[in-house]
Amino acid sequence: MAITQAIANAFKKQLLEGDANFKNSGGDVFKLALYTSSATLNSATTSFTTGNQVGNTGTYTSGGDKLTGQSTNIGTGTGKGVAFVDFADLSFTGVTLTARGALIYNTSSAVTNAAVAVLDFGADKTATSGTFTIQFPAATTSAAILRISG
Repeated sequence: MAITQAIANAFKKQLLEGDANFKNSGGDVFKLALYTSSATLNSATTSFTTGNQVGNTGTYTSGGDKLTGQSTNIGTGTGKGVAFVDFADLSFTGVTLTARGALIYNTSSAVTNAAVAVLDFGADKTATSGTFTIQFPAATTSAAILRISG
């Protein structure tokens, strides 16, 4: 099994069909679910699945949690023409878990639970009776979690 960081092909299709709305107010609801090293996630992942997901613990429940604070922007200067989106960091508290990666997915009715992006943590990450935080990279043209360039 392997988790490979990628933008999901399903998400590329969502974009072309107008089925992904990242507006902070009135946009689609995006969630993030955590997975163990037994999961197989990659660009071919089409949707959220419960298989090999981290078990319920503390505030983490099946399906993960809603991502908030999303904002979109387009770069200027050296990053001119790069569009990007950012989310607020997401924390699960009171958890005991081990996760190898995560799936961001779109829960809107148009594309129910369609995959957006696979995150590979590079190694198992753990929390024991504590807080597990997904810290998103800086909202820049070279670091944001989702970027589109020409």
